[in-house]
Amino acid sequence: MRNAGREVLAGVTLLAIAVPLNIGYAQIAGLPATAGLYAMILPSILYAFVVSSRQLVASPDAAAAALVASSIGGLALAGSENYLVLALAQAIVCGVIFLLCSAFKLGFLANFLSKPILVGFVSGLALDILVGQFAKMFGIKIFSGGEFVEKAGGFVTGLPTTNPWSVLIAVASVAVLVVGRRISPVVPWALLVLVASTIVVFLTPLHDSGVAVLGAIDAGPPTLGWPMLDWKTWLQLVPSAVALTMVAMAEGLLVVKRYGEKNGYRTNPNRDLLALGVVNIASGATGGFAVGSSTSRTAAMDQTGSRTQLPSIVAAVCALFLVIFGTALLANIPAPAIGAIVAVAVVPLLGVSDFISLWRLQKFEFAVAVVCFLGAVLVGPIAGIGLAFVLSLINLARRAASPAIDILSINDSPAQSLLSPEPTVIATAPGVLVYRFAAPLFFANVQVFDETIRKAITAVSPAATRINLVIDLEAVTDIDVTGAEGFGAVLAWLAQHDITVHFSRLRPDLRRVIEHYGLLADVRVFASNREAVAALDTGR
Repeated sequence: MRNAGREVLAGVTLLAIAVPLNIGYAQIAGLPATAGLYAMILPSILYAFVVSSRQLVASPDAAAAALVASSIGGLALAGSENYLVLALAQAIVCGVIFLLCSAFKLGFLANFLSKPILVGFVSGLALDILVGQFAKMFGIKIFSGGEFVEKAGGFVTGLPTTNPWSVLIAVASVAVLVVGRRISPVVPWALLVLVASTIVVFLTPLHDSGVAVLGAIDAGPPTLGWPMLDWKTWLQLVPSAVALTMVAMAEGLLVVKRYGEKNGYRTNPNRDLLALGVVNIASGATGGFAVGSSTSRTAAMDQTGSRTQLPSIVAAVCALFLVIFGTALLANIPAPAIGAIVAVAVVPLLGVSDFISLWRLQKFEFAVAVVCFLGAVLVGPIAGIGLAFVLSLINLARRAASPAIDILSINDSPAQSLLSPEPTVIATAPGVLVYRFAAPLFFANVQVFDETIRKAITAVSPAATRINLVIDLEAVTDIDVTGAEGFGAVLAWLAQHDITVHFSRLRPDLRRVIEHYGLLADVRVFASNREAVAALDTGR
């Protein structure tokens, strides 16, 4: 407990960061400010007691808020009572999906969202968010529930109605946030911007000059409730809830793992999914919306030296007192200041440096990121996440379809690759060809397996009267039905050409699979390639 003081201070810092951001994210989602504040009270307390991570901060984030707005915007009018009910129900559906993922140990699904896909998808959401925040900063009214093109068009056509006082507040806020963080990253500059801009608006007639403010917020603690919807409406929320779950799962599990490894403690991915399930149900049942993990706030807590979940509990308790006794203090917060805070927080999500890095390192993955970016911007985040998974599978199949395929030399190392356009195939030893296929054998690469074996045999057969083909199976971890059929066809072709087939380095688990498919009959198995060469070398 000697670090309790530091942890409590970190909790106050977290509160200062979370209050303006949660209000801003609630506005992105088209929800009242209290939805953002309620999402950090009971959910944060429950999360602290369930999660395996000592540091991860659970909270709504910009990507989740944008997904909420885009998915529910087509079902109800933003700001309406029904819209709020749908958002609460969506959080509960997310929670149920997280619980199912935890129960069935499906945390591995997050691995399908690779870095290029996350970079492109989140960058597209960030751009969509920025359009709405720029509208607030310029004092322009646009339809926040529309698609990106509609909102961007509304912003451009609304430029003649720009409010200069709103722009002034926004520019000053951005300047303080950017310069202040360089001077002292520990200071809660976002809270200072909110306090200062609120005082200025309260003491001057700026509100009468057209500067929008947050407005009155209903005071009171969160209350337990349940969204009353028909089953068809619940089903309509499932696709967007799945998208929210997958994005939160991918980001959350990666962040948990990163900080666990950095600070030397063990984490449990399936327990973390359980925690996200509990907090989302709690958020939806207490007036909040979908909750994920916050990379920025977790990083901020790590910088303060916090190594426990106590800051989240402290911030939650302080937020409870705020919604009970202090909401009147929030009524005069100017919208341009909130827009500036959210915009500064969201700009890093554009991932410009990540795009540049992908371009330099791997052009194909850069293209994947760009396609995901365009998908999120032009066809919407729900379709975008579906596109992301399709691209993940295509990328996976593309890589698996071209595994390392080599003819081994006498010292058991690769001598030549059979994937090169015109390989000069030289036998491993007189009368012996050792062939290694370094991947699971399945539908995407079985054709390559077939073609490369035929290519190798055809290339060496004129120079040898009898060939023993040794297939090194150490790197083949599994074979599916299509792969087994292709393997059987290859064995039949080899038998027709009087090629004797042997296996080497066959794993016990793969041996059972091969026996199950009936591929081990009349095939000699060697423990190593050198043992096979020693037994089969016709030149000895």
